[in-house]
Amino acid sequence: MTTLFEKIKNIIKEDLQVGMEKKDDTHPIALLNKYLRESEEETNKVAKLIERQHMLKEEFQRELTQVEEMLAKRNKQAEIALKANEMTLHETAKHEEALYQAQAERLKEAYQQTSVQLEDLEKKHREMQMKLKDMHIKRLELMGRENAIQVNKKVNSVLDHSTDGKASSRFEDTQRYMDQLETNTNPGFDRNSFDAKIAQLEKELNEKNNNK
Repeated sequence: MTTLFEKIKNIIKEDLQVGMEKKDDTHPIALLNKYLRESEEETNKVAKLIERQHMLKEEFQRELTQVEEMLAKRNKQAEIALKANEMTLHETAKHEEALYQAQAERLKEAYQQTSVQLEDLEKKHREMQMKLKDMHIKRLELMGRENAIQVNKKVNSVLDHSTDGKASSRFEDTQRYMDQLETNTNPGFDRNSFDAKIAQLEKELNEKNNNK
């Protein structure tokens, strides 16, 4: 079952892979990706050759088994012909026995040679797989470093803009704008409040005069 960590790792790998493929072919990591893909293809080719070698080994074993069966059969037939004093049949059986013996020796030698070659190929294939795995790990390390560099560039860019006076200048411009809005709004409010107070005083004075 795929773990959460493996899923996250695969997502990161896919994102980084897509990002690298969009870059120029001369980009070092893009070139590394290309080399790894070619190495994977070669490793797969070797795996297929090893599979063929297994098939050849099994075929040699089948042929050897059949020849040894015929060898034992002719040997027994030669003994029977000899006991029956059938020399012609005896000689024929011994002749074919010798032919089967020669074939058996060749097949044994071929089988042994194929087995040794197969062990050597499997060992080299395992080394290729380990080397490929190591290169994949190094690629991820390099991608991680590149990603960190890109993040740091963006972070530094934001920090630089916030400390080079531009950010404070923008805040000051905004503050002045807000102050201006308040200045334009408050006098109107004060005038309205003043007019209302005078109107109220005038009303009260009129009421007093009318009550006299």
